[in-house]
Amino acid sequence: MARQPGKKYQAALKQIETREYTLETAIPLLQKIKFAKFDETVEVHMRLGVDPKHADQMVRGTVLMPNGLGKSKKVLVIASGDKQREATEAGADFVGGEDMVNKIQSESWTDFDAVIATPDMMRSVGKLGKILGPRGLMPNPKTGTVTPDVSRAVREVKAGKVEFRVDKTGIIHAPVGKLSFTADKLAENAASLITAVIKAKPAVAKGKYVRSTTICSTMGPGVAVDTTAFSVKAAAV
Repeated sequence: MARQPGKKYQAALKQIETREYTLETAIPLLQKIKFAKFDETVEVHMRLGVDPKHADQMVRGTVLMPNGLGKSKKVLVIASGDKQREATEAGADFVGGEDMVNKIQSESWTDFDAVIATPDMMRSVGKLGKILGPRGLMPNPKTGTVTPDVSRAVREVKAGKVEFRVDKTGIIHAPVGKLSFTADKLAENAASLITAVIKAKPAVAKGKYVRSTTICSTMGPGVAVDTTAFSVKAAAV
């Protein structure tokens, strides 16, 4: 039996109208109805009109949040030689080569938020697909996490680079900051994500691409967001 939402959640939900809000009105509403005692993460969820089972309808990419995420990600770099030193100097939390691959394999260790690998290490890193893949941590050239320029990749992740990928149900989930951010900064971050997802529309996608968009905090109810303006702007570019 599903657990019923608590009284505070229900009270917050009652303050949300059954309509689509602009980002500029949705975010202040989230901040007004918050009830958790910690600084919640704000997330955007976008339901897309694609079928992820088909490779040509996969939607994925990265976007650099202009105002960061309010939390520094723990970054693992798997590299060799001088690239390990570059990664350490750039601020990577964990750096290594085959030793890191073995640690992940033997311990199912995943105490990190992002993995960056140099191309020469991908033969070994490829063995980690079953562990890193389901967690969305597998390095990929398309997202800039397989690169010889490890120092740049580390700095971007630390600065708030977010990777987005549509899940098997056709939904993208991504963080855009903390509830303690100013409304303007959260709106700017959310707009950056929405714009990036719209620009990543597969050429074969038919019908309505963005079916619905919701913004919410970790504990709070979601607020529907109107993304029409973003779609029109993207189409005009």
